[in-house]
Amino acid sequence: MFRHSIISIVLASIVGCASSTGIDYAREANNQSDQYLTELIEAHSVDSALYEQQSVTLLTDLIDIPELKPYLESALANNPSLQQSIIALQIAYAQQGVTRADQLPTVGASFSGETAKDNNESYGADVTVSWELDLWQKLADSSAAAAKDIAATQAQLQATKDLLAANMIRAWLDISVNQQLLDIELKRLAILENNEVLVLERYQVGLGSLEELDNAKTSTASTRATVAQYLESVQQSERSLLLLTGQWDADAESPDVTMAFPEILSPLSALSQQNMAGRPDLQQAFFNIEAETLRTDAAYKAMLPSFSLAASVADLAQTPSEALFTDPVWSVLGSISAPLFQGGKLKSQAEIAELTTEQSYWSYQDTLLQAVNEVENALGQETALEQQQNHLNDALESAHRSIVSYEEKYRQGLVDILDLLTVQQQAYDLQAQLASTTYQRLLNRVDLGLALGLGI
Repeated sequence: MFRHSIISIVLASIVGCASSTGIDYAREANNQSDQYLTELIEAHSVDSALYEQQSVTLLTDLIDIPELKPYLESALANNPSLQQSIIALQIAYAQQGVTRADQLPTVGASFSGETAKDNNESYGADVTVSWELDLWQKLADSSAAAAKDIAATQAQLQATKDLLAANMIRAWLDISVNQQLLDIELKRLAILENNEVLVLERYQVGLGSLEELDNAKTSTASTRATVAQYLESVQQSERSLLLLTGQWDADAESPDVTMAFPEILSPLSALSQQNMAGRPDLQQAFFNIEAETLRTDAAYKAMLPSFSLAASVADLAQTPSEALFTDPVWSVLGSISAPLFQGGKLKSQAEIAELTTEQSYWSYQDTLLQAVNEVENALGQETALEQQQNHLNDALESAHRSIVSYEEKYRQGLVDILDLLTVQQQAYDLQAQLASTTYQRLLNRVDLGLALGLGI
């Protein structure tokens, strides 16, 4: 009994020497995330009880674009960046298989033949089974760390999918806004061309000046240049959407995108009730902390003694057939080994592992701060863009009333054509500005969805 007590004390001392600093970085990360989330809820006056009632909204549910679905399916099947992430996940699974194999027994077999100088022949066969006893759970920690690597890689894959879907929606909206801006410029060009004809007719009968004619031609030519720019912008946007699908076809038809913006399905109140828990980058950063914590434990346990068992069956005979275990000799060996001196290598490896864990913790902190900042910016931008939309709608209504008034005065001869054109130009400028602002607000909704952790 006394001898067993002494052994227990010695082992406890060894374990105590081979231990980390004891800081639970995963718990610290969780606490920091909860603190930031609580402050974010309070800052935006959101009832925390709503978090338990709110069902998860998908990123693709934010904006209703049924025509985008086949393009998104093609992108999920063929996009090169996504395929690289899928292969990375497969590599992580294979790596876990390598780590898990260290916990299992290993079996080796050999067969040899030898001819001596006096023509005596001998043959030998041997089968050996060896197994390291994972008494300190060192191998189990390494295998668990590999499982956390898989979870982190899965989160990275999800982030790639979410970003791909967001970029598909952005590309679709980009086509729509460019088509709208092109349509506005074409309407502007039609009026300017009519004005140029009128000014030319007035000039030919001596009622206008050369300066008026030059100004009319300048406005028309400038608008034609803008039309050419938007034509190319539409085509570039279409090519960008097709590029995201991972396929290229010179004869592919252009996407059938309507000029009207799609409908927003989810109100802002529903989005603000998400809690960022679904953000893949936060999940990946947290899994990295857990993986490095397990590797740190395994690195410290590498300083402890290791126990192994080995069993061998061998035979030696004069012929190959007799050597195949007709009269084998077996042996069983149990061994214990401990690292006594390796120049501080194991201690340095443990310190590196611990510092890597701390580094992954600060990487999580950086990702968390970026996530909170993205939510804050998107919410603030949503409010500002909504106000801009309201003001532009009011301005556009006033501009339309002014156009009606100036057209009536023009028919009565109270104003000239230049005054009417000025008012019409202002209306077109407001239409273009409103389209751009609505486009920016839709993009911001997509950004807000990603910031809050909405995925596909």
